[in-house]
Amino acid sequence: MISFRNKNFSLLHIIIFSLLIAVLTFSVTSIWKERQYKEQSILAASSYSCNYDVKRMNGYKFIKPLMFVDEECESAPLAGIKQKMAAIIDRYKTTGDLTTASVYLREYAHNEWTSVNDGDKFDPGSLFKVPVLIAILRQDEINPGFLNKSIVYDQRVDAGKNVAFASKTIQFGQSYTVKELLSYMIKYSDNNATILLEKNLEPKILQKLFSDVGLEVPNMYASQYLFTTREYSYFMRAIYNAAYLSIEHSEYAGELLSQSNFKEGILKGLPPGTKVAHKFGESGNQNDKQLHESAIVYLANKPYLLTVMTKGKDNKKLSQFIGEISQTVYTDMLNEANAEM
Repeated sequence: MISFRNKNFSLLHIIIFSLLIAVLTFSVTSIWKERQYKEQSILAASSYSCNYDVKRMNGYKFIKPLMFVDEECESAPLAGIKQKMAAIIDRYKTTGDLTTASVYLREYAHNEWTSVNDGDKFDPGSLFKVPVLIAILRQDEINPGFLNKSIVYDQRVDAGKNVAFASKTIQFGQSYTVKELLSYMIKYSDNNATILLEKNLEPKILQKLFSDVGLEVPNMYASQYLFTTREYSYFMRAIYNAAYLSIEHSEYAGELLSQSNFKEGILKGLPPGTKVAHKFGESGNQNDKQLHESAIVYLANKPYLLTVMTKGKDNKKLSQFIGEISQTVYTDMLNEANAEM
């Protein structure tokens, strides 16, 4: 038994002894906690394994530019909004206002994504004008000055489409530059301008674009090309990321898309004045209509990409559905942005 009255065992010795015990206890506890944390990390890693989808551009001798690096797993933080979107789809299907729909959402603050009915494929209609836009701008990069080329609209071609959301169109007999035709194609979704542009587009440039984003190369003579919402979103992402075109051409493409005059879909769910780069498309027949829209919404501190594709019997109901999806996503993204501030 230690006696504090022992002159050889001073108070200093007691303090030193206590400190040594404390240090030893802390070290043992830290080692135990670190080992426990490592074990938990290993268990977590073994239970959560997500591969990456890497897309690079081809056709170069010494480089292979990186375009996208995507986690193949959906993001857990977006599970709530996914559930809300799925519930809206089910409600519209129950009332008969919707046959089916697919939604792809990617938010850029944390590079997270989710989707609903991701495997469904749709005829994009005028959404196909965005890859044409990218290919035309790419052709201008290969052949500088191409955007200033003048083309005469001197041969009418039936696009074979009955559109519900018609707008301005180029006039027969008039001459237009490629840049002016791009404006008509994107702002007003003009099929006549698109046909002229496609006639002057080198097919291999469009085909390489599809190959580079990892999609099946389109048959230029096929009547249609089907997309999932996730597949189509690669084109909008390529513009936003400036991953395919130069920064100048990517910015120009985004500016054109921000001037689209279609207001019957995603814009219906957003506050007036919200900055959006978007394109809509419609296809189908009298009894089986399709209406789609893809948009980059520039919400402060929380920009996101939303692509919605739908099938139904009434374009007004489909546009109403797209607007409701848009409003739900915007509200959710806004609440998250405010919570993170």
